[in-house]
Amino acid sequence: MDTSFFSEMALELHNEPTAERTIERIAEFAMTATSCDDAGIMLVRGRNQIETAAATSSRVGESHNLQIIFDEGPCLDAIEGGPLYLSNDTAADLRWPAWGPAVTELGMRSVLSLRLETRTRRYGSLNLYADRTDAFDDDDVAVASIFVTHASIALSSAHNEEGLQVAIDARKLIGQAQGILMERYDLDSTRAFEFLRRLSQHHNIKLRDVASWVVEHRTSDHVDLAVTPPEGEPAAV
Repeated sequence: MDTSFFSEMALELHNEPTAERTIERIAEFAMTATSCDDAGIMLVRGRNQIETAAATSSRVGESHNLQIIFDEGPCLDAIEGGPLYLSNDTAADLRWPAWGPAVTELGMRSVLSLRLETRTRRYGSLNLYADRTDAFDDDDVAVASIFVTHASIALSSAHNEEGLQVAIDARKLIGQAQGILMERYDLDSTRAFEFLRRLSQHHNIKLRDVASWVVEHRTSDHVDLAVTPPEGEPAAV
C-alpha cells in the first residue's frame, strides 16, 4: 500500500471534530487498508468492562457480543493476551470452539484482531472480518499492523474518558433504534442498521441523532419512522 495513504489518514483522523467520529473513521479506513468486508472496534471502559465503540455493520456488534457471552474470541484475546490474532477459518479454529461456529453463522469466515494501544495505555482492539476463508495474507497482516499503530495514536489524541463514554453510549443508542425498527417494520438487524445509515446520509444528520430520534418517537403511532425526516446535528463532512 502507498505510504501516502497513512499520511492522509492521519491528517483526516486528526481533523475529526469528536472522539466518536474518530473511532468511526478508524473502522472505515481499516476496510480500505485491508482485504476485509467489515471492521469494528472494542474498547475497554473501566475495570473489566468491554464494549463495542464502532462497527461497520450490525453483525460486527453481534460478533463482539458473542465473544462477551462465550468469554472467548480473538477480539478479547487481542486486548488481554497477545497483540495480534489471526484466524483464516473461524469454523475450524479450535482456539475458540464456541465463538467460531457462532460467528460462522453470521457469514464471517476470517478475522484479524489487533490491539489498540500506546506505550502508556491499552485501549481495546481493532477487529477486521472477511466473508471468505484465508482472506488475510502476510501483506494484510503487515499493513494492518502499521495501520493499528497510527489508529492508536489518533485514538489517544482524540479522546479522554468522557469522549470514550460518548462513543460507547452512541453505539448503545443505535442498538436500541435497530431493535425498534426491527419490531415495527419486521426487519432483520442488518436491514435496520442500513436503514439508519441511509437516513443519516440522506438528511445529513449524525447517526446517533437519527437513532435518538427513532427511540424518542418509538411510541408515536402517528409518526411513520420510515418517511418522517428526523432532526439533529448535521453530520461531519
